[in-house]
Amino acid sequence: MNEPILLTPGPLTTTLATKQAMLRDWGSWDDTFNALTASVCADLVGIVHGEQTHVCIPLQGSGTFAVEAALGTLVPKGCKVLVPNNGAYCQRIIRILGYLGHEAVELPFGDDQPADPARIGAALLADPAISHVAQVHCETGTGILNPLPKIAQVVAQAGRRLIVDAMSSYGAIPIDLGTMPVDALIAASGKCLEGVPGMGFVIARRSVLIDAAGQSHSLAMDLHDQWTYMQRTGQWRFTPPTHVVAALRCAIDQYLAEGGQPARLARYGENCATLVSNMRRLGFRTFLDDAMQAPIIVTFHAPPDHAYEFVEFYHRVREKGFVLYPGKLTTVDTFRVGCIGAIDVTEIRRATEAIGATLLEMGVQKLG
Repeated sequence: MNEPILLTPGPLTTTLATKQAMLRDWGSWDDTFNALTASVCADLVGIVHGEQTHVCIPLQGSGTFAVEAALGTLVPKGCKVLVPNNGAYCQRIIRILGYLGHEAVELPFGDDQPADPARIGAALLADPAISHVAQVHCETGTGILNPLPKIAQVVAQAGRRLIVDAMSSYGAIPIDLGTMPVDALIAASGKCLEGVPGMGFVIARRSVLIDAAGQSHSLAMDLHDQWTYMQRTGQWRFTPPTHVVAALRCAIDQYLAEGGQPARLARYGENCATLVSNMRRLGFRTFLDDAMQAPIIVTFHAPPDHAYEFVEFYHRVREKGFVLYPGKLTTVDTFRVGCIGAIDVTEIRRATEAIGATLLEMGVQKLG
C-alpha cells in the first residue's frame, strides 16, 4: 500500500533516501555520530549565512521545545518581551513567556494582516522597558509571511534584541544572518529541510549565548549548557535523537544537491501557485491575499454548504492518498493545504483532483 502524501506543515512527506537513513543504529558517544552532529550544525548555520557570528545548538524534541529553550535561555529573568501577534504560533510564544515568568506585551494584528514594522517601532518607543521582540517569520496558522528584514531593522534601530521563530520559513525563505540583526533563529528538522520531526535547533549569536550562562529556567532546555558541553566533548548532554539526526544529514545533502534555498523556494513557489490556481478553479477562496501568502501552507475558506463537514472531507481525501490539515482560526471555518515536503506540482495536481472528486461525492456545491 502506498503511503499518503502529507500536505501538512510538518511532519511532511520525505524521500526514500531520507527514510533509509534511519535504518542504521548509532551510538550516542560514537565518534562517527559526533561528526555527523557537527556537520549538521555547521550546515544549518551556513544555510542562513551566520558562520561569522552565530552557532547552532540542536535540541531533542519538536520545534516548540526549541522556542521555549531559546526564550528561557536567552531572555534574562524579569525582562519584558514584545510579541507581534497575528496567529496561533505567536499566541503560543505568549503562553510560553507566561510559563517562564516573563512579561509579554502583545501587539495584536488581524489573522490576515502581516506584522507592521512601523507599529512595532512605535511600541518599542512607547515602552523603554521592553528588551526583546519575539517574532514569528511565517505564521503557520494561516500561511502569512511577516516582513522580517524590515522588522529586524526597526528592532535594531530601537536598540532591542530580536528572537525569530523561523519554523516554517527556514531553508525556503531567504534569511541572511550576516546582514540581518537577529539574536536567535529557531527552526526544526521536519519542515522545509524535509527531514523527519524530532529535533529542534537554535542558531544563536555567539556573544549572546555566552552571556546567557545560568539564565535558563530548565536543565534540559539550557542552550548554553548544551552548547558548552558539545564544544567540550562533541557529544549531546542527554540521549540524542540519533535516527532523526541521521535523516536530517541525508535531507540536507539532498537540499544542497537540489540547489539550496533558491531551488527549494522555487519548487515550493510552483507548488503553491499550482495549488491556489487549481483550488480557485474548483471554487475555493483563499483566506489570504496573494501578496501576503508564503509558499509554505495555504488556508482556504471551508465551503458554506450544509453538505460539507471537515472530518468527512478529510477522510475521503485521505482515502484518495492525501492528508490535509484542519484550520487554525477560531472565528472563521477553514482548512489548510501544505506546499512543502518531497513533492512537486505532479502531487499537487493529483491532490486537487482528489479534492474535486470528494466534493462531488459529498454533494458539496456551494463553495464561495
